[in-house]
Amino acid sequence: MQQDFSQFANLSPFELKDQLIQAATSDAQRLMLNAGRGNPNFLAILPRLAFLSMGEFAMQEAQRSYSYLNSGFGGLPERDGITQRFDTYISNHAASGGVDFLRAAISYVKDQLGLSQDAFLFEMASAFLGCNYPTPPRMLVHVEEIVKAYLAQEMFGPLPRHEDFSVFATEGGTAAMTYIFQSLRENGLIKPGDKIAIATPIFSPYLEIPVLSDYGLEIVDIRMDEHADWQLPESEIEKLLDPAIKIFCLVNPSNPPSTKLSDAVLDQLAGFINSKKPDLFIVTDDVYGTFADDFVSLFAKCPRNTLCVYSFSKYFGATGWRLGLIALHDDNVFDAALSAISEEKKALLDARYASLTTQPRALRFIDRLVADSRAVALNHTAGLSSPQQLQMALFALNGLMDREHRYKNAAKQLIRQRYFTLYRNMGVKAAHLPNDVNYYSLIDLQELGGELYGSEFETWFTQSNLGTNFLFRLAQETGVVLLPGKGFEVVDTSARVSLANLTDREYAYIGKFTRQVLDQYHQEFLSSRQT
Repeated sequence: MQQDFSQFANLSPFELKDQLIQAATSDAQRLMLNAGRGNPNFLAILPRLAFLSMGEFAMQEAQRSYSYLNSGFGGLPERDGITQRFDTYISNHAASGGVDFLRAAISYVKDQLGLSQDAFLFEMASAFLGCNYPTPPRMLVHVEEIVKAYLAQEMFGPLPRHEDFSVFATEGGTAAMTYIFQSLRENGLIKPGDKIAIATPIFSPYLEIPVLSDYGLEIVDIRMDEHADWQLPESEIEKLLDPAIKIFCLVNPSNPPSTKLSDAVLDQLAGFINSKKPDLFIVTDDVYGTFADDFVSLFAKCPRNTLCVYSFSKYFGATGWRLGLIALHDDNVFDAALSAISEEKKALLDARYASLTTQPRALRFIDRLVADSRAVALNHTAGLSSPQQLQMALFALNGLMDREHRYKNAAKQLIRQRYFTLYRNMGVKAAHLPNDVNYYSLIDLQELGGELYGSEFETWFTQSNLGTNFLFRLAQETGVVLLPGKGFEVVDTSARVSLANLTDREYAYIGKFTRQVLDQYHQEFLSSRQT
């Protein structure tokens, strides 16, 4: 007798995951394979070694003060002569990954970014020690310049960086999302009853946050076309003409289809916004952009309208570090909208930010994000912790200095190999298309069933509404945990597989077990036709 799992059908996929894990671990003798997690099982080693080497140097700097007390007491680093002391530190250490990386980094920030070596080293050593509040609160000065260079390299592709932009370092991409919605609401740029357009399928919190009572937004679905490589059709882009739509959110490359928007679609979207919706707020979440070939962000194509969210978590294997950011061009529609709000609302905002500046109306939106993240009154102690910012800078430098793209190519090759392994073991042929990224794979169960067993089975599987049932059956019988496509606003019955967190051998098992459960459903379908 089939179990009824319909009670779980409307759970967020990340809450349903816990139920699936419980089912998958019901057999203590069986290994659970959790492919529902996006957390990668690979990471960048060199920038972590550099963090440790910088830490050793920073501790030597701290020990230079109060050493006469001989009690474990230390002091703050001194800027004067710090480059010479660092050169001595380097010369006293045998060549190693961390030391060599730092030597190259010092040269790079001076020659390529035009930064002062003394100022950079002083900021990095102080950052490791965590001996001061982050100053400025939005982002350390040199870290911001390094990260801006990294974003320009990874988000702009061949496009020139015509205008300057600012960056706010956040506690992961999740904090960035939270802060953006909070500040949009607090500043009256969105209000209950407004519409938010969302490119779907999408990371489920983008669907769950706007409808909370805090925001009361109405979602307009801007649907990617599965049969056109998950691109945005012109008819869907035209929906943005609705005057009630204030903001458009997208994840690019998409999650879970894991496909980047093509250059043609980006050009069409940017042209549409520039000519027909020049006041539209855009939030693009580009966390997977570094896994794509020849990636270009809407942040580069439509700079005035777009807030960019990026996280170092996935690409550098650093989810536990909580390293994210918000980037916004200096000339932007958010600040323009603030200048156009009513005098009554401006007066209220003057009062809100009066403790920060004598000219609250001149406070930029990106700096309001910082203040709002700490309830305004704690703005002076806002910001991502300085050791986190140090590691962020070293990750960014790793990307900037890897001129031969060795790390990037290894990461791409790893996840793409897993993609082919998964589908080969399901008994179907997979192809890599130019816009595919493959960090996730969205298994269209009904389409796969149709390919394997014919259209009648596909219709039966769809009409039987077996999506949630399939996931629980897979977990109970094989120990494999996948996430439902439904929670990401996928139309067809589907399952999301992360290709980042398990081994090639384990993805072979997942492919075989997925096919095994589908075979069982096929047998049930055949039996139903005989009765």
